[in-house]
Amino acid sequence: MNEREELLARLTDKDAGAACAFADAVAAESRESDRYFLYLDDFAALLRHKNSLVRNRAISILAALARWDTQNRYDALMGEFLPHITDEKPITARQCIKALPEIAAAKPNLIPQIRSTLENADLDGYRDSMQPLILKDIVGALQQLAALEKKSEKIIDDLN
Repeated sequence: MNEREELLARLTDKDAGAACAFADAVAAESRESDRYFLYLDDFAALLRHKNSLVRNRAISILAALARWDTQNRYDALMGEFLPHITDEKPITARQCIKALPEIAAAKPNLIPQIRSTLENADLDGYRDSMQPLILKDIVGALQQLAALEKKSEKIIDDLN
């Protein structure tokens, strides 16, 4: 088994605890190193996995890897990532929403697209008990995006 196959096998392992711990380790390392960036397309493919726990793992890893994207591959990836704001599983939706500020911090050019998708998210498909929690996550993410935009504007002003 090569590294790619092992990586995917461990992230999709039926032992959810082991797979989650491994995903957390990959995400943590991805915040420090670009070691796993070459598997970006493999992680993106996991966004389509039938198991929501696997989608959660992919979301956290992809958020951590955004900082290494020097070729603007996330511009295209967002088409697959952003629909998870309203994933059929509310836990996955919440995971996605909470991951967006990390992507935005690394890829400020994506802030308008992320903000727009958050602002237009239709939460009607969720139980009444989940809607306020997801809405709170959206408001929190929007506040973080606003802070990132303000920081970017200040940097630009300082350069001029």
